[in-house]
Amino acid sequence: MEQDSKIAENKMGIMPIGKLLITMSVPIMISMLVQALYNIVDSMFVAQINENALTAVSLAFPVQNLMIAVGTGTGVGMNALVSRSLGEKNTEHANKAANNGIYLAIFSFLAFAVLTGIFGKLFFEIQTDNAEIVAYGSGYVRIVGMMSFGIFFQFVFERLLQSTGKTIYTMITQSLGAVINIILDPILIFGLFGFPRLEVAGAAIATVIGQIVAASLAFWFNRKKNKELHLSIIKYRLSGVVVGQIYSVGIPSIIMASIGSVMTFGMNKILMAFTSTATAVFGVYFKLQSFIFMPVFGLNNGMVPIVAYNYGARKPGRIKKTIRLSIMYAESIMFLGLLIFQFFSSGLLKIFNASDAMLEIGVPALRIISICFLLAGFGIVCSSVFQALGHGMLSLMVSVLRQLIVILPAAFILAKLWGLSAIWWCFPISEIFSGTVSFLFLRYVYRREIDTLE
Repeated sequence: MEQDSKIAENKMGIMPIGKLLITMSVPIMISMLVQALYNIVDSMFVAQINENALTAVSLAFPVQNLMIAVGTGTGVGMNALVSRSLGEKNTEHANKAANNGIYLAIFSFLAFAVLTGIFGKLFFEIQTDNAEIVAYGSGYVRIVGMMSFGIFFQFVFERLLQSTGKTIYTMITQSLGAVINIILDPILIFGLFGFPRLEVAGAAIATVIGQIVAASLAFWFNRKKNKELHLSIIKYRLSGVVVGQIYSVGIPSIIMASIGSVMTFGMNKILMAFTSTATAVFGVYFKLQSFIFMPVFGLNNGMVPIVAYNYGARKPGRIKKTIRLSIMYAESIMFLGLLIFQFFSSGLLKIFNASDAMLEIGVPALRIISICFLLAGFGIVCSSVFQALGHGMLSLMVSVLRQLIVILPAAFILAKLWGLSAIWWCFPISEIFSGTVSFLFLRYVYRREIDTLE
């Protein structure tokens, strides 16, 4: 009864929405900004080695993105199920969801450790015959894959804190992990303070150490601060039913994010046909755009449990206001990003020690791609709404349209017809299509799921 009383007073059901969304989202947004910063710093230091090192890390991005996709998708499914169960006052089911999420993190780590250990070098040999890029990249991928237990446990334990509204603690864990990475990067890459010079491998080691520290602290916060959930994989065994409920939302989310890896791999192949410098530009773009997109993802991470909780509690008014405010905040962030990319593209590229050739390719690329930022922000919020309400397939359909059906064919056709400079227009083209579909799906969800609660 005492635990049920705590659940009944959860702030996600009673706090004013404007204040609640800020309270939930801002700590995550800050921590994700720090994460985006360490992604940029990571590549900035690697770029000091040579352009092949930067290209290797860029080519490794699909593998890292796939790990993030699996961790994020599992976390999203678990988060939505835990928050919905708490909203329904079903404490036992919330605990089952939380502990099954831990099992899934273990299985995910084992899968990536084996795959990267066996196929890490082959992955790069498929993309390039440059021996230095293959050596740099395969070493990097094997380290981040075979030590990936840190990132998977970090995702699960941080999402559990988010599912009960304790986002301030995720800000602490993510920020600490990022700061450790930033500090270790130059030490391990260049061999400072008596450490050996490890170059690209040093960047990978710095990354996994930061993830392990963040995961450990997130686990401790759950044990000490997250009293609404009880973590015990001994008491709560692996349940096929609960795993199915988690992955009913999680698998579409995983596939959706994994498609990004396929898209990146395909774009790298198209760009490498012109020059490896174009591939480096594409990798730098993803590092830079994360500084704009990460706060929007942080906003969504704060929004999802609010929507899921109030859906379980049958409070449509709170759901609608959360969605409206989320769209407004997301568009404001993306507009700022648009201005930065349009007017400071050259300065952004110079952070990565850009050559004249890289600037010639990169400046127009950043300006063209950023045209679609406003549509992208709207689509990101819509996808998170679909996931929070258990409609992961709608998010998947939008992502498939954006990153497979439209963007890669468009890039291939533009490359054949007008060359390298035209490829970047595939991004605005794909966002126009996916933004339109997102709007139609959101209207469908409003009518069928939210309005009917009244």
